[in-house]
Amino acid sequence: MGEYKGRAKQELLAGLERGFQSPFIGQNLPEPGSGVRNSAVLVLFGTLDSVLSAGATGGEFGDPADAPVAADLDVLLTMRSSGLKNHAGQIAFPGGGVEPDDTDRAATALREANEETGLDPSGVDVLGYLPDAHIPVSNYLVTPVLGWWRLPSDIAADAQESVEVFRVPVAELLDPKARGTSVLHHRGLTMRGPAFQLGSQFGGHIVWGFTAMLLAGIFDTVGWTQEWDVDRTFEIKRG
Repeated sequence: MGEYKGRAKQELLAGLERGFQSPFIGQNLPEPGSGVRNSAVLVLFGTLDSVLSAGATGGEFGDPADAPVAADLDVLLTMRSSGLKNHAGQIAFPGGGVEPDDTDRAATALREANEETGLDPSGVDVLGYLPDAHIPVSNYLVTPVLGWWRLPSDIAADAQESVEVFRVPVAELLDPKARGTSVLHHRGLTMRGPAFQLGSQFGGHIVWGFTAMLLAGIFDTVGWTQEWDVDRTFEIKRG
């Protein structure tokens, strides 16, 4: 496990050096003075604990041993409260707006992750930053902070912002049976993007929008992506 863990971390670091690619990040950034609010999210990878790792093998999405990444790697996701003003009920990375006392975007991401999931920030190694992404619907300029969970800690949902927190096996996300294209009809427009279906142990929720685009961009850049059926669609209904 130690050898694999080191390899996964090095592949993420190598991806940072090459530059992560996504049709969403680093493009169409807002003009200065446009009222945009700066924010950050924590994209946190780590090693599954023994219980979750055992549950990740031989699951409904196939054998993770066949995936480019072994079954002991996970990523931290949350399900946002349905009462929030922006992105309510969506699967997301922990994160939020920059506060005056934040020293940098990593401080923002770690503070918000602590508030939303209860994780101990001292156990997280910040690997670097991905390009900023503008979310037009909420007018946030988001800095994705890539982290490695060196010392995983207990997590629990914060009722105000996150109703659930998940340590999702990366191999399940990479399995072609879990992948598809999200289709959202909104204000006369049809928007499509990468999507992932979580397993039944995570409620079968669909990961779409910014979160799915960012995950897909990371997986593509580090070479973990397996061929998947882009014609398989998930119809998204916004609350």
